[in-house]
Amino acid sequence: MSGHPSAAPPLLFPEEPRRILLLLPSLLSEAIQATPLIGAIFARFPQAEITLLLDHAQHSLLQGTPWVGRCRFRVPQERGLRSRRHSRHLQAQLRSDGFDLAVLLPDSLSSAWLCWRIGARRRVGFDRHSRGWLLTDPLPPPGGADYLSMPRLERYAVIARALGCPPPDVQLSLQATPAADAAAAARLQAAGIGPRGPLVLLYPAADAGPVGAWPAERFAAVADHLVRRRGANVVIVPEPGEVAAGQAIHSAMGHAAVLLDAPCLEPAEVNALVARANLVLGNDSAGRQIAAAFGVPRVTVFGPTDPRRSDNGHAGETIVRVTVPCGPCHRRKCPLEEQVCMTRVSVDAVSGACEQALAGA
Repeated sequence: MSGHPSAAPPLLFPEEPRRILLLLPSLLSEAIQATPLIGAIFARFPQAEITLLLDHAQHSLLQGTPWVGRCRFRVPQERGLRSRRHSRHLQAQLRSDGFDLAVLLPDSLSSAWLCWRIGARRRVGFDRHSRGWLLTDPLPPPGGADYLSMPRLERYAVIARALGCPPPDVQLSLQATPAADAAAAARLQAAGIGPRGPLVLLYPAADAGPVGAWPAERFAAVADHLVRRRGANVVIVPEPGEVAAGQAIHSAMGHAAVLLDAPCLEPAEVNALVARANLVLGNDSAGRQIAAAFGVPRVTVFGPTDPRRSDNGHAGETIVRVTVPCGPCHRRKCPLEEQVCMTRVSVDAVSGACEQALAGA
């Protein structure tokens, strides 16, 4: 990661806020990268009642974190955050909480609109997407034209300094709760996974969607290689929206592997499973961030996304990618006949990276 970005002087609070709303980003991977900032906000405002607005998956993910017992959660009770009925209900709940301060980690216009609608007295976030007029304290986006390439941890550090927080810890903060660990252990035992051989988790989700996913048959070829060469126990861990991808990898494998898709693990259980693993293999997604939080070696295939954005500064990751003239493009759909940023990543390169990671584990 690069050096500390410059920032404006800390904001002044004539009265310390008593009730704080913290809006988390929507992706699990980004929520994990926000954990150092969350901890810094708790340290800066020790007497405040802090509410996290997040979804069910994020709520599960953050169970067991050091500050989880000190905060309140607003977890939507139904899917469809954009439905009118749900939006009105959520706004009424939040308005009744009477927040003195709202901290917006998403850059979206909708998040600023929500905080304005619920009457939060101070609204702090980056002035992006023409939303500055909805914020009482719009922060200049750091990095200028390089804002989107700046690691999210550094962006969040700018928000921390604006709030007068102590420097955020560089360590991502996740925990495996005893209940989640017991559930993960039971799933492994039921699948016949014992202590012999390294435990390799294959996490097929991709934050960029299908365009950011390495082909299933190539993941399968790498997994088969690790079974043959290392006697690996391969466990495929799809997110609920990635079951088809997990099934495709499982079907393409020639050796036995475990597919945890019926049901998919809760994020808290994924935490516990990752903590037991010797290697996490996957795309640019939450899997690599969870592995970083637990100090587990990881091999990550990158295609259209820029590794700098999600750099967490944690050792133990091997990034496998190829340099192409059109990338990183961050497109949701490739306009080319062949998506060369992914197809040119070879099975041998990924297999070799996994071998090295397991040898050093």
